[in-house]
Amino acid sequence: MDQRPKPAPAGGNTTGEPLPGGVPTSPFRALDHAKLALIARVTGGFSPAALMLAFADWSIHLMAAPGKRLELASLAANNMRRLLQNLAGGPPLTLALADDDRFSAPAWQVEPFRLWHHAFLLTEQWWSAATHEVPGTTRHHEDVVSFVARQLLDMLAPANFVPTNPEVLQRTAATGGANLALGACNAFDDVRRAVLGLPPAGAERFRVGIDIAATPGSVVFRNRLFELIQYHPTTPQVAAEPVLLVPAWIMKYYILDLSPHNSLVRYLVDEGHTVFCISWRNPDAQDRDLALDDYRRLGVMPALDAISRIVPDRKIHATGYCLGGTILAISAAAMANAGDERLASVTLFAAQTDFTEPGELQLFIDDSQVYFLESIMWERGYLGADQMAGSFQLLQSSALIGSRIVHDYLRGERSPMSDLMAWNADPTRMPYRMHSEYLRRLFLDNDLACARYEAEGRPVSLRNIRAPLFVVGTERDHIAPWRSVYKIHYLSDTGVTFVLASGGHNAGIVCEPGHPHHQFRIKFTDPADMSIGPDEWVAAAAQRDGSWWHAWNEWLDAHCAAARVPPPRIGLPDASQPVLADAPGTYVFQK
Repeated sequence: MDQRPKPAPAGGNTTGEPLPGGVPTSPFRALDHAKLALIARVTGGFSPAALMLAFADWSIHLMAAPGKRLELASLAANNMRRLLQNLAGGPPLTLALADDDRFSAPAWQVEPFRLWHHAFLLTEQWWSAATHEVPGTTRHHEDVVSFVARQLLDMLAPANFVPTNPEVLQRTAATGGANLALGACNAFDDVRRAVLGLPPAGAERFRVGIDIAATPGSVVFRNRLFELIQYHPTTPQVAAEPVLLVPAWIMKYYILDLSPHNSLVRYLVDEGHTVFCISWRNPDAQDRDLALDDYRRLGVMPALDAISRIVPDRKIHATGYCLGGTILAISAAAMANAGDERLASVTLFAAQTDFTEPGELQLFIDDSQVYFLESIMWERGYLGADQMAGSFQLLQSSALIGSRIVHDYLRGERSPMSDLMAWNADPTRMPYRMHSEYLRRLFLDNDLACARYEAEGRPVSLRNIRAPLFVVGTERDHIAPWRSVYKIHYLSDTGVTFVLASGGHNAGIVCEPGHPHHQFRIKFTDPADMSIGPDEWVAAAAQRDGSWWHAWNEWLDAHCAAARVPPPRIGLPDASQPVLADAPGTYVFQK
């Protein structure tokens, strides 16, 4: 076991002793936090020091690498030659990435628009080469420089400007400029909504508890951290073992209970499962001391205790999504330490347990950036939803930000609002201490995978989990890349049924049956075969059409008692008030 001394949490005093909630008592530390919090208001929450370190590392090593500079000069000359040959009727250029459809319309193949977008794509290629494989540059700094260069180039893409976008010019001519007037109105409305803190246009059509999060149920337990919802049965007989859903507290729970046609909760209930779901409280400044382990100690464990009182002597199928899956994995390992065998199975949706390859989110996570975020949270007591949303949007700037500029502001057409988009516009906050511990102990130090993370004073190891695992990763996940999620194979000593679903972090999980174009791969791996790598796994797992929800339901049924039973009562049997509120409860409405 790693015997390195543990550093004091962020905000500890000058002697290194940890303080509850991470609030600094030293005026010197408080001065540092206050200064960085002030800078954050100008930089949008990004650490200037982290960016300067990255660019200094890259530029110094590039200047010291004459071979790399000659290579880039040769590439620039070759790109110019290809561009001129194509302009003169030479062979066509295949430049865009498979998922980049900015220049796919036929109008982009007419001069001078073909020349402009080809020149832009060649410039993107050159900068990609310039910011990668620079001898001596730290990999993290290289990734940061490449990311920033890509964002700046995306802002200058010819698709983003009226004179250089043939589709916009055609629409402007057809409408007499009405599209630009409508686009200006859309832009003004978006700015107004952002300033006033209003949801985006169209979100009002999706009312929580009426249009979404509308599966009938009751709040049967509540504490300072969460409400527990028990959903009403729709079948005369149910599976003996109930299902607990643990969503991430970075999001409102109802991504798992969207509209009736794509609600995972409703699907499970209709398939004859007794379903419970945690609805987390939205923390504020008073919750700055909430620790990461509090979400296990005051969240997952009380939920399991309440379910065990409602459905006594039955094991529980526990399911965690994203960060909720990470804390569920920790909880399951801690329960194994204590000899608690209440879990019939553990299911993880897009949840990481090893953070050595956390994807593009690692661009925002290094010691400098984490200290910067801690300073922002020190001032507020939490990390605001606006900060997190901005980071996630930057990860897909050309797909999210660029497409919105073209569609909403240049073409003058409002992007249709969906239930998933409305949910995404209803964000939550992250408590100071919890988020600091999460970033430092899991992202930076990878304590969970290294069996250094402690619960109840003892290190937890995922290898102690004996319940079968069902794990879902999604192909285009920028938050929990599927190869990172796959690493659970190397950390467990129980059988793992792994699913690789089409879609991204959210759309790949909200994968209702009947939706076209859904595909997935599924394969069980025995504990004796855990050395199989992700690419080898993909080659061995046949692709299937449709929703993986059916496969998961079959897997749950296979791990349930054969006989179905009458539905359990609603609410705690010995409580003076068994039902506290109707679903979706009260915490979900907190802003």
